[in-house]
Amino acid sequence: MSQSVSPIPRHPTVAVRVGHLSVGGDAPVVVQSMTNTDTADAVRTAIQVAQLARAGSELVRITVNTEEAAAAVPEIRARLDDMGLSVPLVGDFHFNGDRLLGKHPACGRALAKWRVNPGNVGRGSKRDEKFAAIIRMAVEFDKPVRIGVNWGSLDPAMIARMMDENARRAEPWDAAVVTHEALVASALESAAAAEALGLGHDRIILSAKVSGVQDLIAVYRKLAARCDYPLHLGLTEAGMGSKGIVASTAGLAVLLQEGIGDTIRISLTPEPGAAREQEVIVAQEILQCMGLRSFTPMVISCPGCGRTTSDYFQKLAQQIQSYLREQMPVWRGSHPGVEAMTVAVMGCVVNGPGESKMANIGISLPGSGEEPVAPVYVDGQKTVTLKGEHIATEFQAIVEDYVKRRYTTA
Repeated sequence: MSQSVSPIPRHPTVAVRVGHLSVGGDAPVVVQSMTNTDTADAVRTAIQVAQLARAGSELVRITVNTEEAAAAVPEIRARLDDMGLSVPLVGDFHFNGDRLLGKHPACGRALAKWRVNPGNVGRGSKRDEKFAAIIRMAVEFDKPVRIGVNWGSLDPAMIARMMDENARRAEPWDAAVVTHEALVASALESAAAAEALGLGHDRIILSAKVSGVQDLIAVYRKLAARCDYPLHLGLTEAGMGSKGIVASTAGLAVLLQEGIGDTIRISLTPEPGAAREQEVIVAQEILQCMGLRSFTPMVISCPGCGRTTSDYFQKLAQQIQSYLREQMPVWRGSHPGVEAMTVAVMGCVVNGPGESKMANIGISLPGSGEEPVAPVYVDGQKTVTLKGEHIATEFQAIVEDYVKRRYTTA
């Protein structure tokens, strides 16, 4: 009984094959993440990739920065295959990518996609030479390339040239606008150079990452208006905790609502000791809350007020959300469609019955001074009233039974 959402028209892009995935075209927006282990440690890196993949990351990027890291990539791929995980790996190359790929061709072959930053390939005449070497190897190995421009590593020569051009304008642009234009121009000029070297138009993905929300929106609007390459969205550095989540959501939601973006990454700085998978969950929840994709049944719960002096409904909402997320690795294969289910856990009679009726399954718990009973609604109809000390256990059993009945295929 989940609410219908009108589909958002997507900015038209070509489809790029990345491993078993399709990025762009008619494919859904893909969730990506990145490891923070030392890639040279193949065991720890494979474990973290597996954790991210099991959390729902559909692409995982790994740093390839040293000889040891490059040599470890085939082993990481093999370990993931042994675990039954086909998640495509993206190799992140800066400064020495041409040398590492040339010396370790098995690394290049084990990766499903390469990521290259034109501003970090080299300086002066060496830049074009090193960029060309990487692209020629990508053509030889038939690998797609994400040309990823960052405002912290733009080619100084390009910035100087565009600043000079801007100074000669009758009405010069603001410096920020020039930087935006430089990001877009760097991405498009690098893509054109890659195609001139033989890389197919359908083997290129672009990104132009910045750290400011308004800058991100402005740059990607320009980029989308001037090309049909698939676009990877994300702030370069979103930050920690709520700040990182809010900044990422504020920027990406605007672009996604305009149909811009084919892969997304939430670049959160993890809290000390926190799970890396948090950025995957945030990416999924952005897409699901916007009605673009469904990953895990969503719990709708009220914030609480003076009518809900007990924390019982909060504990039940948390318990049910954890239970649903824990079950998804199993349910994803055995109960297709369950990821779109909604469950309401409400704290009092004000909105409780109405919200419960709108969800697939809902429970309206008693607020302060209300009769100590909890009506349960299934697909809009009241089916049972729970009471006593085992409401949480009984409600979870109702949810599990509903999933088995509603989402099990014949």
